[in-house]
Amino acid sequence: MLTLANYLSVSAVLFSVSVAGIFLNRKNVILLLMCIELMLLSVNFNFIAFSRFLGNTDGQIFVFFILTVAAAEAAIGLAILVVLFRSKRTINVEDLDVMKG
Repeated sequence: MLTLANYLSVSAVLFSVSVAGIFLNRKNVILLLMCIELMLLSVNFNFIAFSRFLGNTDGQIFVFFILTVAAAEAAIGLAILVVLFRSKRTINVEDLDVMKG
């Protein structure tokens, strides 16, 4: 039988991997977006684990709304990325400083 600590441990590992991915690779925008999505997934995992072990559905409802917002965020982020790639011909974060004042 899996306990709440097992689920929270998996969630902590996912969150740690995503934070490490953000700090280790700051050059590729697509990888940064994937790490942010992984971070949201670990938070959703916590919501579902607590919802299951506490016996209510509030956490699962929050997960539904978070996934909806994450899908919209991914679509908008990728659209902005496509526009920046068409104008700059790169997705390197250091080269995308066109939004400065």
